[in-house]
Order: sequence, then structure tokens, then C-alpha cells
Amino acid sequence: MTRKVALVTGGSRGIGAAIAVRLAAEGADVVITYARSAERAAAVVKEIEAAGARGLAVAAEAADAGMLVAAVERTVAEFGRIDIVVGNAGIASFGPLEEVTLAEVDRVLAIHSRASFVLAQAAARHMGEGGRIICVGSSLAERVPYPGWTLYAMSKSALVGLTKGLARDLGPRGITANLVQPGSTDTEMNPADGPGAEEERRFTALGRYGDPADIAATVAHLAGEGGRNITGTTVTVDAGTTA
Repeated sequence: MTRKVALVTGGSRGIGAAIAVRLAAEGADVVITYARSAERAAAVVKEIEAAGARGLAVAAEAADAGMLVAAVERTVAEFGRIDIVVGNAGIASFGPLEEVTLAEVDRVLAIHSRASFVLAQAAARHMGEGGRIICVGSSLAERVPYPGWTLYAMSKSALVGLTKGLARDLGPRGITANLVQPGSTDTEMNPADGPGAEEERRFTALGRYGDPADIAATVAHLAGEGGRNITGTTVTVDAGTTA
């Protein structure tokens, strides 16, 4: 990925940070977006630079379409191009179906579904042959093993259709689009030592949580030369939860 430029949303922590650092290790310059902590984002940029790449952190709320478009434009302005886009920003949202408000529905869909569309649309305007668009979804789009996750699963399921549509729209230009679906992954949002962790492990075939590095490795493959003939598909990295 030498001389490639990547933009990773939600790149200040967890899976997004792991993806950003891995892409930098593969040779790409990396821009990350963050919603809250400029300090944590700066720490990830230092890791990117330690890997020998150029890094930049841009404040952008995933629910704000204008800020996402501005992040793409800033990437192109600062680095002269954009080759890889990873839509990773997300939030947890669960609870009894009867208590979900329409405001929460709009918020979750904006962050998980609309943001991925807006990001892909904005990036596609600047991408050339070999461009990569990768969304990070969830294995809950394929299997919902317990109640309370209807809205979250719905918002992530939309990414399947988005990915297939992007593959058809952008394939003639040599741009691929793929979806990576993590299962239970050890992050602040869902720690491997959290109160529900043992129950989640029982749903997996391997009996373990994933690590953000597992997701980053899959994204790196799809973003690199090895992913040149993979498009419109979903890769689920979930320790066999959906098996």
C-alpha cells in the first residue's frame, strides 16, 4: 500500500485504531476521524507515524453528513488523493423493543447506515482505479442470538445492501466495495471481561472473543493487492458465532 492514502472513521480507539495502525504498517498514509477525544486521536496518529507513515486526525461526528464530506475533502487536500475508505464509526444501542424511541432509531441509522453511504459517495468522487471502500458492520446482521438488539441489527444489515450496490456502481471504475462483520471483539464497547462476556463466548464456535487486530488484518487484506478481485461480499470475523 505504499503511497496509498486511507481514511478511517472512528479511528481513535478500538477496532478503528487497530485498522489505522495496520494500514500504516502496510505502507499507507492514514487519516482518522474522531468524535470526542482529540488526545486519544493524537496518540493513534503517533502510532501511525511510528510505523513510518503520515497521519492526520480530523474531528467529525458520524451522524453529521457535512462533517464526513469535509473529512474526505480534507484528506484529498492534505494528501492529494484518497485510495482507501474504511467506514468504522459506530455506537452500541440495545434495549427492549417497546422502549426504543424514534429519535434513537434516527440516531443509530444515521451513524451506522447513512454515514456509510455518505462516506462512500463522497470518496467515490475522488477515487480512481484500485480504490477500496470497506464498511465495518456486525455479525448481528446475520444472527441475533438474544433479544434487545433489533435496531442495532437492522442498522448493520443495511450495510449488506450498500456493499452490493457499491460493487455494481463502482466496479466498472475498478473500485471494490466490501463489508467486514466482526463478532464479539475485545473493545471498550464490549470488553472481554465485561458482565456479559461469558455468555457471548458460549455463542462462538471457538469459545473466545476476537481481538481488534483480527479485524484489522481482514481489512488490510481487502484494502491491499490481495483484495483486488474481491467485491460486493461480506467477510464475517466472529469466531464462528454465525456458524
